[in-house]
Amino acid sequence: MIGKLKGLIDSYGEDYVILDVGGVGYQVHCAGRTLQALPSPGGAAVLSIETYVREDAIKLFGFRSDHEREWFRLLQTVQGVGAKVALAVLGTLPPTDLANAIALRDKAAVARTPGVGPKVAERIVSELKDKAPSFADVDPAVVQLSGAIDNNRAPRPVTDAISALVNLGYGQPQAAAAIAAASRSAGESAETAQLIRLGLKELSK
Repeated sequence: MIGKLKGLIDSYGEDYVILDVGGVGYQVHCAGRTLQALPSPGGAAVLSIETYVREDAIKLFGFRSDHEREWFRLLQTVQGVGAKVALAVLGTLPPTDLANAIALRDKAAVARTPGVGPKVAERIVSELKDKAPSFADVDPAVVQLSGAIDNNRAPRPVTDAISALVNLGYGQPQAAAAIAAASRSAGESAETAQLIRLGLKELSK
């Protein structure tokens, strides 16, 4: 099983790179973002590798870090997500952005991936939501609030305040983060108008 390759870039294909390791050229399939970050032919590169062995072929997938490879594996635990879709998701969202999107239940961000419709994005978010917060770099309070909103358990003033900020043109994750901070400073008994005012202050910082 190949876990890592270190060598020189030989050439590029549409969705792969040929990596020359001691005179042997390995064809490694990569996400578009990974391919763009690699050097020109002749340059040195190190890739974390996921090896797929099938009856008719051995396929190598390459990543810039073990962390990114871990997300590739994690995505494929979701029903209906195979290697191709997982690679496409990682080509659209870097691992940290993906973790944040899932933690914040931001299905729209995941659905920006070419070939990933709303249903698949919904499954990715819902099936990985318990795993993503440990990878995310967002405030745990925001993650908790996003979960409460998703499950219709958030207080009415909070949901109304977030809705108001979204209607003003802010993204759902931005609005949720601002209202989470506002709610922390104003207390549980805060009314919608107060939360909106404090939320707008947070967004203007």
